[in-house]
Amino acid sequence: MSDVNNIMQELQPIFRDVFDDDSIILTNETNASMIEDWDSLSHIRLVVAIEKHFKIKFAFGELQDLKDVGEMAELIRTKLED
Repeated sequence: MSDVNNIMQELQPIFRDVFDDDSIILTNETNASMIEDWDSLSHIRLVVAIEKHFKIKFAFGELQDLKDVGEMAELIRTKLED
C-alpha cells in the first residue's frame, strides 16, 4: 500500500527528468503555473512517464480536473490500491 508521501518522493525525480530541472521541489500545492516549461506537450510526457513508473493508466478525463500535484498523488494512490 502506497501513501501519498511516498508517491510524492517518487514523483520528484520524474518531474525533474521531464522538465530537465533539478531544482524542482514538489509540494502538494505545486501546479503547472509554478513550473516554467509545463505546457501541453510536457504534460503528456509527464503523464506517460508517471504511468510507466507506477504501472498504471489514467482514463482520459481523470487528469483534467486535478488542481495540483497533491491531487495527482492522491489519484495515483487510489489507482495503486485498485
